[in-house]
Amino acid sequence: MTELTLPAGLIPVLLLVLAAEFVNGWTDAPNAIATVVSTRVLTPAVAVVMATVLNVLGAMAGTAVAATIGKGIVRAEAIDTVTIAAAMLAIVTWSTLAWLRGLPTSESHALVAALSGAGLVTAGPGVLLWDGWRKVLIGLGFSTLLGFAGGFGIVLAVSWIFRRTPLGAARRLFGRLQIFSAAFMAFSHGSNDGQKFIGVFTLALVLGRVLPEFRIPFWVILICATTMGIGTALGGWRIVHTMGMRLTKLEPYQGFAAETAAASAIEAASRLGIPLSTTHTINTAIMGVGATRRFSAVRWGVGLEIVMTWILTFPACALIAGVATWLLRRVF
Repeated sequence: MTELTLPAGLIPVLLLVLAAEFVNGWTDAPNAIATVVSTRVLTPAVAVVMATVLNVLGAMAGTAVAATIGKGIVRAEAIDTVTIAAAMLAIVTWSTLAWLRGLPTSESHALVAALSGAGLVTAGPGVLLWDGWRKVLIGLGFSTLLGFAGGFGIVLAVSWIFRRTPLGAARRLFGRLQIFSAAFMAFSHGSNDGQKFIGVFTLALVLGRVLPEFRIPFWVILICATTMGIGTALGGWRIVHTMGMRLTKLEPYQGFAAETAAASAIEAASRLGIPLSTTHTINTAIMGVGATRRFSAVRWGVGLEIVMTWILTFPACALIAGVATWLLRRVF
């Protein structure tokens, strides 16, 4: 392998990308294990280990989403490493504020908004690329409609198929099955969300003239995925509590339905190179599952708080990134 030399000025930028990936582990990766912990099928410690391993494997399963983020949102030739640094500062700031309130944020929305806000200050409106934004908008549909409808439909099908099964037997069966659905969710999270900061890290290497073209080295995948896993291990419990316990009360079969619906939607998007919000997808799936019992089974006040955080993510991250870009260019 050719030895790479990192310019001194690029190292702080790469560290900021890893900081954003670490915060992604705080606020986004816990999506994969929230339901399996809340139904008490796995302990938090075991679930975190499983999520970390499967996230790494998922991140290694393809690079389509990484390419969309790295090449499809803003024109690479129009930005520089200051743009990347400002965007990462915005993500870390916003996601940390949300984490302190125990709210799951969408790192997809934060990343796209921050790159766009920093890019607009750097090079103006012409920096935005429609192809990547089209995929982001499709991702909103995947995460909202497929998440809710999938969770609603799967739990109804499961309830009908196992309607004559004794409750105790059903709980034991779906307790085992939920381990596999949670593993699927963790893998799909890595294949979509895990790739996003891999794409940004690689873009920074290209802008720093370390790589001659946009190609993703294996060591970048490994470093980013491991950083996300550490973030999950150290700070993920707040988000697990909000999603798995505050939003609605789940039985193992309902956790299985929510995870299967969300993971299927996420994996389909990943194969198409569509970056979507895994937070958005699992939350809407949980809401869909809860709504099959009765409308009031979902704590819609908690859901509204989560949705407002998603909505505010776009303007907040774009604004913070734009201001950070303006300030950094006057300092450096």
